[in-house]
Amino acid sequence: MPTRTIKNHTTETITKNLMKKILYLSLLLIPLFNQAQIISTSDAAVLFSGDEHYGTARFEALSGAFGALGGDMSATEINPAGLGIFLNNESALSLAYRETKINTSFYNNTIKNSDQYLNFSQAGGVLVFNIDDNSNWRHVALGFNYSIVNDFSNSFIMEGNSGIPDFLEDPFLNSDSNNSNDVFYNQVDGQSFINTTSGLNDKFTFSLAANYNDKLYYGFSISTYNLDYNQIADLAESNHDGFGNTLDASLIQNLFTTGTGFSVGFGIISKPIDAVRMGIAYRSPIWYNLTDIYTDDLQINVSNNADAFTDVTDGIFDYKLSTPSTLTGSFAYLFGKAGLVSIDYTYKDYQNTKLRPTAVFMTENQDLATNLRGASQLKIGTEWRFDLMSIRGGYSYEQSPYNNSLSSENLTGYSLGLGYYIGKRSKLDFAYTNTKHSQPYAFLQASDAGNLDIENSRITATLVIGF
Repeated sequence: MPTRTIKNHTTETITKNLMKKILYLSLLLIPLFNQAQIISTSDAAVLFSGDEHYGTARFEALSGAFGALGGDMSATEINPAGLGIFLNNESALSLAYRETKINTSFYNNTIKNSDQYLNFSQAGGVLVFNIDDNSNWRHVALGFNYSIVNDFSNSFIMEGNSGIPDFLEDPFLNSDSNNSNDVFYNQVDGQSFINTTSGLNDKFTFSLAANYNDKLYYGFSISTYNLDYNQIADLAESNHDGFGNTLDASLIQNLFTTGTGFSVGFGIISKPIDAVRMGIAYRSPIWYNLTDIYTDDLQINVSNNADAFTDVTDGIFDYKLSTPSTLTGSFAYLFGKAGLVSIDYTYKDYQNTKLRPTAVFMTENQDLATNLRGASQLKIGTEWRFDLMSIRGGYSYEQSPYNNSLSSENLTGYSLGLGYYIGKRSKLDFAYTNTKHSQPYAFLQASDAGNLDIENSRITATLVIGF
């Protein structure tokens, strides 16, 4: 159960102020579904269902359109049957540099935020075992791959003045028995919000695939996930009553979510003729066991009292989350050894996101079912080879999972890349990806939401060694 600490008050004042602060906190913590100050449980369920599509540089250079292509360690994350395309043993290691620009706007005040991050984003290998030449089963392949699902590291600040106070009443004078001395700080001087997130959601995937007569490829995978998410949010507001009395309030909230999960995947790739590959893949929900550890620290200073009003809440809670499953259909056309074009379409029904135990999360699950929708994702990639060098490019589009979202909230991106063979079976690959979308963020309940314009640029380098 949460505990609360209130300092420098009589017993009567403690009781009255506690009830009043419970009301203050409830007003601040009621989510607007598209992001509250500290992320709501419903929004966390959507965030943890997402995928930033980290992978090898070749995979990223084609915007991840690898469901029918295979032959790449990260392709097995889309369709495990792609492992059967490999003819030789191979390992790959990737390093990713990300720059995130977040432009915040709140009541006509715009702030530019920019941060840079560096990660080992992918590492894996595949072992190919040939079968007797007299069999139509040509070979089987085992794959092991580590990859980042989501890098949560980001930060931004919003500043402005909505003109609508969230902290209105004097926590001292308005809680005593004398109504004649009540003070209302109903004129806003300024409001600010600083949000910092960190942590990773990463996974380890084991894949098994078989090649039947170089025409059909079958694959299975199982993935284990490790999730760590930390958010620190600081809301500050300065108000006055018009008669010289001032109020300064700060609400600092800290949320740490940690847990593990697993999922399974199945896929088939068909090659009816040498130039055409078609694939279909299913990935199950991710079944997470999660723990939330949270603290809320509210402090209010008023000019007519030397004491600070303090209200601290903390708690810990265990729960389960199942994300929506995904279904991917893919098509690729190969122009011999000169080049290729590949298309992936993925459907994910976010309404199937569930929090458990259901008796505890009835409201949140109803919010998920009501406010979310099925979301489509389209990826298009191309690659062209020139002797030892390849050039690549791609385009991606992903619908926002929220109902009634604006078109600007859909994610769009493009990618470019180069590959160069440094040996018979080894190569260096490089990719640049860029994605953009906007997102509302409601950190005050009595005012309009702020807006985030988010641009992610990523440079990935991969060393591939065949053996």
